[in-house]
Amino acid sequence: MEKFRFKGAWTALVTPFTKSGDVDWKGLKSNVEFQISQGITGLVPTGTTGESPTLSWEEHAKVIDMVIEIAHGRCKVLAGTGSNSTQEAIDGTRHAYNSGADGALLVDCYYNGPSSLELRREYYSVVAEAVPDIPLVPYIIPGRTGTAMTPEDLAILASEYPNVRAVKEATGDIDRMKRTRELVGEDFDILSGDDDITFDIMVNKRIRASGVISVISNAAPGFVGKMVSGILSGDEYEAKKAHQALLSLFKIVTVKSRDNRRIEGKGTFCVEDKFRNPVPIKALMNGLGMAAGPCRRPLGKMSTSGIEIVRQAARAVWENYPEVLKPIEDAYKVRIDERLKNDKYWEELVYTS
Repeated sequence: MEKFRFKGAWTALVTPFTKSGDVDWKGLKSNVEFQISQGITGLVPTGTTGESPTLSWEEHAKVIDMVIEIAHGRCKVLAGTGSNSTQEAIDGTRHAYNSGADGALLVDCYYNGPSSLELRREYYSVVAEAVPDIPLVPYIIPGRTGTAMTPEDLAILASEYPNVRAVKEATGDIDRMKRTRELVGEDFDILSGDDDITFDIMVNKRIRASGVISVISNAAPGFVGKMVSGILSGDEYEAKKAHQALLSLFKIVTVKSRDNRRIEGKGTFCVEDKFRNPVPIKALMNGLGMAAGPCRRPLGKMSTSGIEIVRQAARAVWENYPEVLKPIEDAYKVRIDERLKNDKYWEELVYTS
């Protein structure tokens, strides 16, 4: 297998849905074309952002197939094929390989919570042996899975299986990433799974991340690409400028808002809601006129204050760095200023009671 390096800006693609809840295939095509037009390195369908837990395996396979077909070699495709069932992961990874994906992203097993040793021996190793001809990228995100393969087991895995080429780090743990780099050496890629720390872990000499699997690049692929390519090419000044322009958007990957709940006979209480990816990015895309549609249950809409946080972030970027969002206008035939000013585009994204 030819050596392939996972560098650059990769978009964790949303899966657009119609109002009736079906996959919006036309919208998916529009989004892929937009990403490619903005020079994205690669696309990552059917991951967390793509709502893989609520896709049937038939839909899952079709989304991957369609992204590969539309991309047609113009960018790389890293297919999300992880599961909390090793056999399902094998089946999904084998399908991705047969369809022509450039790699497979395998999330740590969620809910059943295997140990790091079990993750290595009963999951990653088994998939790596079963589908040896496709590069594999473990995806470490304990906040979602309740478990995590350790840097030590990752290093053992990479030493035993040459198709384990990179890791997606969504732990937010800087010390862990330093330890990973120490153990895996230079011939291995660390990809950021958190937009807000990508710049820092790419320039950190003890981590040297090689890129990002980004949520925000769904809406701003060009500028996420500028930030990453600037660091990789040694132009840190340009990278910093791009990073500064994106900061407001990076802050809305997850949105926390406080809202009142009224309990009859008990009074009104203030409750904090945490709206997690992909709810805020889909809200942003819908508000700006991109193809996103609703999330699938149990994910839903946002509170009024939550939507306002998303809208204000978009306004801040449009007012200060309009070039970040300007490409959306041509690609989706919309006017950003009109979308941001008109309440009707945002009211439908809010729970009404």
